[in-house]
Amino acid sequence: MILHRYYAWRFLKSFAATFGVFFVMLSTVELIEQSRSLSAGGLSDLLALTLLKVPEEIYEIMPLIVILSGIALFLGLARSSELVVTRAAGRSALAALAAPAVMTLLLGATATAVINPFVAATSQAYEARDDALSGQTRVVTLSDDGLWLRQGDDQSQTVIRAARSNADGTVLMGASFLQFDADGLPRQRIEARMAELGGGQWLLRGVKRWDLEAGANPERAAERLPQMVLPSTLTANQIRDSFGDPSAISVWDLPGFIARLQAAGFTARRHQVFLQMELAQPLFFLSMLLIGAGFTMRHQRGGRVGVMVLAAILLSFGVYFLRNFAQILGENGQIPAALAAWAPPVAAILAALGLLLHMEDG
Repeated sequence: MILHRYYAWRFLKSFAATFGVFFVMLSTVELIEQSRSLSAGGLSDLLALTLLKVPEEIYEIMPLIVILSGIALFLGLARSSELVVTRAAGRSALAALAAPAVMTLLLGATATAVINPFVAATSQAYEARDDALSGQTRVVTLSDDGLWLRQGDDQSQTVIRAARSNADGTVLMGASFLQFDADGLPRQRIEARMAELGGGQWLLRGVKRWDLEAGANPERAAERLPQMVLPSTLTANQIRDSFGDPSAISVWDLPGFIARLQAAGFTARRHQVFLQMELAQPLFFLSMLLIGAGFTMRHQRGGRVGVMVLAAILLSFGVYFLRNFAQILGENGQIPAALAAWAPPVAAILAALGLLLHMEDG
């Protein structure tokens, strides 16, 4: 038990040191990048955007941090001959791996349950602050009572609510359009059975229109039309992109968001794959640790150390590429979401265990 605690403490120290190095590097690079792209705001805005953006970037490279931490740990243990002493005491390589493996699983679970919501919150805050500085506004919002869109320019704004939509948001069912003038006063309200976006305009069918500018009773002056055309500044790409990256949504809120997305008529495949990949994060972290251990958990032999480290890093990048490829297949519907998320880390763990067992048997 004392040996396990010692190995666990050594791994955590290695992870903290590697994490700190990458945090400083990414913060510096992001600060330079924000200073180039920020057109408005002062130093406080620059620092705020940097600090809000860095957590997302750190979270994306955490598998790399895990494998580098594992490599640093096992190289240090091998250099000090502690692994040799451990084997001489009757402990196998897998037994020595138990404590770092458990800590890696705990780190993965913490990343999914705690760090992911934190990164989602900082990402949303970053987008809100960046939009405020650049003068942009969010185009689409999902809620329990339907889909909300916003369009317009300096002269007028239109708020659109729809009960349902097609997959790309270009056809709305049960649509309501509320137009406002430049002073924020309502001009007209339009209810349509269906609204179709195309060619810079909405084609409305089954229309009832109320003029809200006239002093008379709007209902008395309301008119019904079989169809009408309403100019639009929206495009299908804008609507799809407005849902943003699934990483900007907390893993705890993703199931509800997926349900709302499907209820609104949009495909939620991308978010389903992301949810499964977040749940599989602990196993993916474990696969990175085992790959590093398979190549470096042995007695050092001169120049072969650099070759082993390079092989471990290259193999980890290969697994990372395989995971991203499976993610694309899952988002395109070629394979199930669960298979896309869980198959790469499970395959990498089995391969790394095979390498460790072969090394131990040899």
